Amino acid sequence: MSELLPQIRNDIRQNTHADESIAVETLLSACTLSASGRESVRASAVGLVEQCRGMSHKAGTLDAFLQEFGLSNKEGIALMCLAESLLRVPDEDTADRLIAEKILSGDWASHKGKSGSRFVNASVWGLMLTGSVVHLEDDITGDTSSWMKRLVSSLGEPVVRRAVLQAMRIMGGQYVLGRNIEEAIYKGTSGNRPGTRFSFDMLGEGARTDEDARRYFDSYAEAIRRIVAAGKSPSAVEANGISVKLSALHARYEYRQKQRVFEQLLPRVKALVLMAREGRIGFSIDAEECDRLDLSLDIFEALARDEELAGWDGLGFVLQAYQKRATSVARWLIELARDSGSRFMVRLVKGAYWDGEIKHAQEQGMPDYPVFTRKCHTDLSYHACAEILLSAQEEIFPQFATHNAHTAALILELAGDKQFEFQRLHGMGHLLYEEVLEGNPNAAVRVYAPVGNHRDLLPYLVRRLLENGANSSFVNRFLDAEVAPQDLLQDPVIETRSHELHRHSGIPVPRSLFDNEAYPWLNAKGIDLADPLEVAPLLQTVMDVSNTQYSASPIVGGQLISGKAQSVINPADQGIQVGEVVEAGEQSIDAALTRASASQPAWDAAGADHRALCLEKTADLLEDNCQSLIGLIVAEAGRTIDDALSEVREAVDFCRYYAQQGRAYMQTPVSLPGPTGEVNELTLHGRGVFVCISPWNFPLAIFVGQLAAALAAGNTVIAKPAEQTPLIAARAVKLLHEAGIPADALHLLPGDGSRVGGVLLSDPRVSGVVFTGSTQTAKRINRQLADRDGPIVPLIAETGGLNVMLVDATALPEQVVDDVIASAFQSAGQRCSALRVLYLQEDIADNVISMLSGAMDELKIGNPAALSTDIGPVIDLDARQMLERHGQRMRSEASLLHECTLNDAHRGGYFVAPQVYQIKHLSQLPEEVFGPILHVIRYKVSEMPQVLADINASGFGLTLGVHSRIDGFARDVFNATRVGNTYINRNMVGAVVGVNPFGGQGLSGTGPKAGGPHYLSRFITEKTRTDNVVAKGGNTQLFSLEE
Repeated sequence: MSELLPQIRNDIRQNTHADESIAVETLLSACTLSASGRESVRASAVGLVEQCRGMSHKAGTLDAFLQEFGLSNKEGIALMCLAESLLRVPDEDTADRLIAEKILSGDWASHKGKSGSRFVNASVWGLMLTGSVVHLEDDITGDTSSWMKRLVSSLGEPVVRRAVLQAMRIMGGQYVLGRNIEEAIYKGTSGNRPGTRFSFDMLGEGARTDEDARRYFDSYAEAIRRIVAAGKSPSAVEANGISVKLSALHARYEYRQKQRVFEQLLPRVKALVLMAREGRIGFSIDAEECDRLDLSLDIFEALARDEELAGWDGLGFVLQAYQKRATSVARWLIELARDSGSRFMVRLVKGAYWDGEIKHAQEQGMPDYPVFTRKCHTDLSYHACAEILLSAQEEIFPQFATHNAHTAALILELAGDKQFEFQRLHGMGHLLYEEVLEGNPNAAVRVYAPVGNHRDLLPYLVRRLLENGANSSFVNRFLDAEVAPQDLLQDPVIETRSHELHRHSGIPVPRSLFDNEAYPWLNAKGIDLADPLEVAPLLQTVMDVSNTQYSASPIVGGQLISGKAQSVINPADQGIQVGEVVEAGEQSIDAALTRASASQPAWDAAGADHRALCLEKTADLLEDNCQSLIGLIVAEAGRTIDDALSEVREAVDFCRYYAQQGRAYMQTPVSLPGPTGEVNELTLHGRGVFVCISPWNFPLAIFVGQLAAALAAGNTVIAKPAEQTPLIAARAVKLLHEAGIPADALHLLPGDGSRVGGVLLSDPRVSGVVFTGSTQTAKRINRQLADRDGPIVPLIAETGGLNVMLVDATALPEQVVDDVIASAFQSAGQRCSALRVLYLQEDIADNVISMLSGAMDELKIGNPAALSTDIGPVIDLDARQMLERHGQRMRSEASLLHECTLNDAHRGGYFVAPQVYQIKHLSQLPEEVFGPILHVIRYKVSEMPQVLADINASGFGLTLGVHSRIDGFARDVFNATRVGNTYINRNMVGAVVGVNPFGGQGLSGTGPKAGGPHYLSRFITEKTRTDNVVAKGGNTQLFSLEE
């Protein structure tokens, strides 16, 4: 193997989240075209635009649509929301409500008659994209408000519904070359100039089930057979080809499942590639999200080195220029081609998942983004990649996909007489390439042609519209006569240099996401679990931790109290001891209370800023020890690696957030109004000694969150961790002490809840209790506090929930299934926020249940220390037996829809197979079922009022999910239910500190919400100081008052 290949591969990995400023400076150096050459490019591009505008009546439908609507106004968004979901809605009532809401959301009169396309004008008057559906008279087009009101009032009539649906189908026909491959080949050949090449794309979302993957495989295989049968070309470069998304061929196409992917996916891909090779057509591996790139390169290299594919020039790769590592990938492809004796086709694209990549990096706390934050930087990267690819003609056949006149002109300037081809999307760019070919008749153009039914079109279409419909997009303004070509066609080099900051000022680095808050905090640092450079040391640390024995004992005044130790067992394997714990005795409890009570005034007087600095230091230490903490959480609590990482980050966020909240509310006395000669001030203080009772399901995050809040507010703390997870608690307390929390301000008392907790709760020195756990235990604590002598003290309780998700017929089934899997089964269902009951509109229930069942079969249940594990064990034998009893009851009272399979490897741990049961009514579940068991209830649209009433009647109100494309439905559910956290069109777990304050209502907790702006208030007491300054010598301020 070439020595350069692993070096370049390492560069690719290191540049995943490269600093944008450094990356851009590197690109500026890599773009070697002279200033005069760049000016020539711009002049050519201006000429192309002017020629196209002169022929704008020949523009494609999508070009005209984007010019008029774009995605910069709510009308364009309304149309796309409707287009994206309407064809999926099986029942007429829901379709009517969807149409009504999207129509009412827009100011359609502002668009009437403005487009040069009659088709687009008709989309305004006809509500969608065709005027041929309903004949529209002048009185209608002249009085928008009149016909709009009439139309909305009659939406229930079948003719309106049919009209809109037909419009959607007509729109689909503009952008899908054919409903099947035969139709696509015929229409492509007859509808384009001779010599046009095609790369066919079989539409569809990524596979969620193995059945999906096999269906997509059959679709690709049939397409290859048809393409080959339609006619042979001298080489794969000149032949029609096919583009394949690897995520369509495997339900778990992700780095963490690499072994599975190679065992199952690679043979499938190879079988298709061999068919393409035999037929002498091209086979391109399409682009996916950034975190799949490393895996895609592995697959691509395996294919490139396969002896059965030697001597074939049809293997292709799609390279996304918006990734900061794009130039490194281009160099790697060239070196791989040399080393394997191949020539690859490389399609260079700008990139289609930009908004998702930005959000994902922010959520994961990455050091920077994997993509550029400015469009001109992506254009610059495209330029640099083009130069690299064109410089390796023996290794690479470059394919330049663009609808941008400047980019097309740039390629023509850079290429000269070198071999390459342009690519465009079917339905877009037709006019531009007509003009390009007029001036360059020998240029080759390939059309990227979607094939499939209209239902599969919509996710693809929305991605294209999002990619090309923004205000800054060339496509959106291409035919807009009000935008001068010179303004439209900026040189990316000049534009890049014109910005004082390379990074977009409105998109801070992910760690600085909260910098603009009044009291900003640093977003917790993440680990990229799709990067081998980060995963390898993490897995080694997790293994090292599993081979280490840990200990926990009472920590009182900073001293470890010895005693008889008990074993702490790994819940994934009862034969593995993680460590030992010494439980607190009465002497330790009393000593802790005495010290905490005596030290509280000094800790309160230290001030909010001092306390905040200690907590921020704790956050730093947690991040420094992140990997070992992950290992301990995995070993002691049985949580998976990604769950453990999220938990460490949450603990970090709690420390930083509460530190800033303390500064915000407690740093400075509040001046109050009053009569002249009198000073009135309000100051906030800690209440005294707080007992923090934390659960085992978030043994670090909730434990640290409770402590951080109490400490930030000026209280001293006695921490009582869950019996099952004392080792993590002991490690956290040591870090807090290391960060500067005084030894007498924080004590650890592990032990039995009823014994240790009972003594603490009855002691009058306790000034408050914060608890997370079951509703029943919270009620017992409340009674104990009420029955004791002494002051009335606050109880802050976050308890369980009978959490539901409502899914209507407009929801995207794939997204629903993804979110149900995460919400119901992540962490083995052991989250307070986990989904327990899934309400499915009966019109879509069968489809969703079938997809959910298939997706469950793809879950890996096992050792949580393995990166590939999705679901680990439940916490202990009691938890498993409780779930087994519930399963037995459900088998007699409900219908089992699906259950995952356990095997002999699971016998040594407390594993419970994820299960789904169909029940008839919510009342069948009188309490929370804390584990991986989901219940499904079917409902009719007419039953929704009763469904909402049942949710409220349960008494629980922690989390609720809604999946719907009808904003009004989601809003109505939110307003009608008494629930703490409502999540719309996403999963229901993973509340982020300061972003999704967490806590419920009713039986689900007392509030205020943890991680929210009001949480500290319950840990605080208020003092007012009133000072009559006149008594000290007169009101000098009044006498010296000036106007």
